[in-house]
Amino acid sequence: MEANSFRSGFVAIVGRPNVGKSTLMNRLLGQKVSIVSPKPQTTRTRIAGIKNLPGAQVIFLDTPGMRKHVLSQVEGAGGYFHKVMVKAAMNTLQEADLILWMVEAADPLSLDDKLILEALRGVKSPVLLAINKVDLVEKERLLPTIDRFQGLLPLVEIVPISATKGDNIEVLESLLIRYLPEGQPLYPLDQLTDQPERFIIAELIREKVFHLAYQEVPYAMAVEVEQVKAREGRKLTDVEATIYVERDSQKGIIIGRGGAMLKKIGEQARPEIETVLGTQVFLKLWVKVRADWQRDDEALKRFGYLQ
Repeated sequence: MEANSFRSGFVAIVGRPNVGKSTLMNRLLGQKVSIVSPKPQTTRTRIAGIKNLPGAQVIFLDTPGMRKHVLSQVEGAGGYFHKVMVKAAMNTLQEADLILWMVEAADPLSLDDKLILEALRGVKSPVLLAINKVDLVEKERLLPTIDRFQGLLPLVEIVPISATKGDNIEVLESLLIRYLPEGQPLYPLDQLTDQPERFIIAELIREKVFHLAYQEVPYAMAVEVEQVKAREGRKLTDVEATIYVERDSQKGIIIGRGGAMLKKIGEQARPEIETVLGTQVFLKLWVKVRADWQRDDEALKRFGYLQ
C-alpha cells in the first residue's frame, strides 16, 4: 500500500454451507456480528461487518451458504424463502469490490463448490481464495489442493487459513486490503455493522435455539425483537422478543418441559446481548406459531430477511 493512501470497499465472503464464513468474519472483526451454528445455512441474509484500520476500512459481507438445491432455485424451483436467500447471496457477488471464496481443505471442490465456481466466473471483481480448516489436514495435502485451484479461475491470491484457530488471518487481512480500491471510509469509524441493533439481538437468540435444539428444530423458526428499552436511572435494558415457528409441535420443543428449554435459550443469549448493548439485560422471550411465514412477504420483512 502506498504511503498515505487509504483503501476502502466491500469484501463478499462466499462459500458452501458450514465452510466457516461467519466464523471467519467474526474472527476478522474481533467481535461476533454473524451467528455461528453447525447447522447448514444458518446465515439467512447479507450481513455487513465493518473493520476499521489505520489505513483502510474493510466492509465484510457474510452471505447465505450456496448449495446445489438452493442455487437451482434461482430458476424457480423450491421454496420461496430459499429464493430470497439465494438472491441475497447472488446480489452480493455483483456489489462487492473483492470476493473472498472459502473452501474446505479436507474437501476442496465439492459439487456445491463447483456451482459457486460457475457463479464466480460471471463476476468482474477480483477473487481471492481462502482454503479453510487447514488445521484438520496434513500439510502435504495442501500443495496439490492449491495447484488444483490455480487453473480454475484467475485468482489473485490463494491463502490457507484456519478461521477457528486464527492461523494466517493477519496475512489474509493484509492481502484483502491490498486488492481494495483507494477511497474514503464508507461508514463512520466507530460502526461495527450495517445491521440494526434489534436484528443483531434477534440473530443471537436464533443462534442459541440452533445450538440447544439442533436435532429437533427445523429452519421454520425466526425471531422478532419487539422492544429494547433502557430503564430510567439504571444501567439495565429490557429486551422482549418472540420466537416464531410454523407448528404447535415446534413451539412445544422450544418451550420445553416446564419452560426449561426456553429458560436455557434466554440464559445463553443474555450475556451476548449484554455485550452488544453495554448494559445488563432483563430478557423476556415468548414462542408463537405463525404458519407458513417463510412464504409471507410481510413476515419476511418484519424478520429482516426481505428489503
